[in-house]
Amino acid sequence: MALLGLLKRKQCWFPSVYGWLLIGVVFFVVNILFMFTAQPFLAPNHPIKSEILVVEGWVPDYVFELAKAEFESKNYKLLFVTGEPTEKGSYLTEFNNFAEIGAKTLLKLGMNPDQVVAVPAPFVVRDRTYETALALKKWFHDSGMKVNSVNLLSLGAHSRRSRMLFEKALDFEVKVGIIAVTNQDYNPKRWWRYGDGVRTTISEAIAYVYARFLFHPE
Repeated sequence: MALLGLLKRKQCWFPSVYGWLLIGVVFFVVNILFMFTAQPFLAPNHPIKSEILVVEGWVPDYVFELAKAEFESKNYKLLFVTGEPTEKGSYLTEFNNFAEIGAKTLLKLGMNPDQVVAVPAPFVVRDRTYETALALKKWFHDSGMKVNSVNLLSLGAHSRRSRMLFEKALDFEVKVGIIAVTNQDYNPKRWWRYGDGVRTTISEAIAYVYARFLFHPE
């Protein structure tokens, strides 16, 4: 008797050498596919015809420069900057929201004040992108502005998730095009060779899966 009847023998299946080899090959192939397809998937470029351009306010300054160029080269009428409250530097500046900081940045770059609108969102502990999209929806509603489509400009691997959350917040009644600006912190074609690339790509892939399958608006 094994330990006075506390243990008993059971038969179980265990991979053979060939089984482990197959598992290794599958793991290798999946990783190679992820390496070369993750960035193109997470950072799509699918702009649509629209008179409204939306920029996420948390992005770096070079994204605002490209947003200005995009606005001036196309038939846009208004540029909206969304954003949540800042978590640092509020004692050093009069602006405490990324939407206001982004809008002021565009004005410093020479844009017409009549064409730039800051849309601040309230502080939330999670789903911040969705909350900024809800703030934009509320602005459209409160202003009585009828909007059929927008182009959303975001940064790199964050772009696909942003578009999906904006579509949900706008109840899929507004068509959302996406413009993904290349992240200058790493080479997106070789993201696995950069610390920022690995951190950003993997975290955004996990966040996308959460937003796609587990996130449900309250």
